[in-house]
Amino acid sequence: MAAASSSDSDSGRAESSEASSKWLDAHYDPMANIHTFSACLELADLHGDGEYKLVVGDLGPGGQQPRLKVLKGPTVLSESPLPALPAAAATFLMEQHEPRTPALALASGPCVYVYKNLRPYFKFTLPQLPPNPLEQDLWNQAKEDRIDPLTLKEMLEGIREKAEVPLSVQSLRFLQLELSEMEAFVNQHKSKSIRRQTVITSMTTLKKNLADEDAVSCLVLGTENKELLVLDPEAFTVLAKMSLPSVPVFLEVSGQFDVEYRLAAACRNGNIYMLRRDSKRPKYCIELSAQPVGLVRVHKVLVVGSNQDSLHGFTHKGKRLWTVQMPAAILTMNLLEQRSRGLQAVMAGLANGEVRIYRDKALLSVIRTPDAVTSLCFGRYGREDHTLIMTTRGGGLIIKILKRTAVFVEGGGEAGPPPAQAMKLNMPRKTRLYVDQTLREREAGTAMHRTFQADLYLLRLRAARAYVQALESSLSPVSATAREPLKLHAVVQGLGPTFKLTLHLQNTSTARPILGLLVCFLYNEGLYALPRAFFKVPLLVPGLNYPLETFVESLSDKGISDIIKVLVLREGQSAPLLSAHISMPVSEGLAAA
Repeated sequence: MAAASSSDSDSGRAESSEASSKWLDAHYDPMANIHTFSACLELADLHGDGEYKLVVGDLGPGGQQPRLKVLKGPTVLSESPLPALPAAAATFLMEQHEPRTPALALASGPCVYVYKNLRPYFKFTLPQLPPNPLEQDLWNQAKEDRIDPLTLKEMLEGIREKAEVPLSVQSLRFLQLELSEMEAFVNQHKSKSIRRQTVITSMTTLKKNLADEDAVSCLVLGTENKELLVLDPEAFTVLAKMSLPSVPVFLEVSGQFDVEYRLAAACRNGNIYMLRRDSKRPKYCIELSAQPVGLVRVHKVLVVGSNQDSLHGFTHKGKRLWTVQMPAAILTMNLLEQRSRGLQAVMAGLANGEVRIYRDKALLSVIRTPDAVTSLCFGRYGREDHTLIMTTRGGGLIIKILKRTAVFVEGGGEAGPPPAQAMKLNMPRKTRLYVDQTLREREAGTAMHRTFQADLYLLRLRAARAYVQALESSLSPVSATAREPLKLHAVVQGLGPTFKLTLHLQNTSTARPILGLLVCFLYNEGLYALPRAFFKVPLLVPGLNYPLETFVESLSDKGISDIIKVLVLREGQSAPLLSAHISMPVSEGLAAA
């Protein structure tokens, strides 16, 4: 009976947990063999029949055999090979004519492949870049047999190390060959012209002239050549070109191309650049302390995930609004939009198998998966409006449906405050002394406050005077300049007439070493003698304590002591970076004599 009641309670808890969950488990296939990331997932009504399908730019196992897959429900509807690894996928409307069927754009290598009704429609190739003139000249010499393949390899390697313009694919392939294969490669390619081609790193869509959901959109491409291109949706010509200081990896766009738009580009140098209409170069820059791993726009806030396991919220002008620390590394990010309730939130897939949903810095929900999630996509799938699609690191496919009655509440993803916070404390009973003290504070509250304020002001005055006195006498052992953060501490040992003076010098900066410092002693030569009045300081590594030792000999036989002043200077400068006064003790040996 006890075992039966225990199993009943366990099943009851499982049922209550399932009922309290906001998600329905629609499908899970750990062997789906889908390897992709969030930029290559897209949900769209490809045939205009109201049946939304999932488009996947699949990298293939181990990055081999990339393919374009289209899924309807849990099954693969169509599959076609790709010539190169996919970089991004997007769906957009090219024209206003009926039927309003969206086109599918897939960025792969230097090309954008456009499909309509899952059939190839157009292929856009990035414009070729001018080749390196030195490289061109070398291949012309090889064409005329004026240099041998070994000399060609040596000179191409020199160009690759120093030239600002990168080498072409032809030269890079030549440099990878063995010595026995070079001559055949040169004979095969020396008659061909040098072509330098960049590739696409990121892609998104921008509304052309209307903000409607079914309005015509332009494609925005980020290239390996540190450029952003805006393409016309009908002629596929370049409408606008913008330059960036680094290669863009994540793009977020808002507005309309013909009216006004803002474009945020997260780049490989760890910065996010903001561009507006008619701006050829970035207007604002957000400097991150780590590399970005995701970029999502939630209303007017840019949410950035970094490889320091944290989410950051920024305005479009670069002001940091909030930061949330994650329990594990962030693998992927995407937007969750529930239009029926006006909700926009950010989803973050973590390395510990969790998917966390945040609205600003508030945690709304936590989804735990059997494997780490590498891509996320939320939207209409089939005929369900709110479907969450996830792919895992092992190639699995997870489909969950948001319940129609689900409501996201802030803090709903965590257990909330600890149970101890809701427990009432066992407070002791009020004693007679407590009651008398309370009455006294009520009657003489003003006088007690005035006395407290007077004592507080007196304490502040004494602290200020002591601080000024320490500055005037240079007794502060810490450098006052922000350029050279130093800390000095002196110790005098011995009874005399010879004392051992030890200076403890420390570099208090976090990462920058300090070099080229001198230590100088100012003292009364009639009372003391030092072996060296100054000496050089070695390289100071941040955080380490460096003891510098010297000896001081007392020359007076009258029991007189004085102050030795220690100065820390930089070579070539007269103003000290740090100074300290050392009160020398009276020499016991000479005093006794």
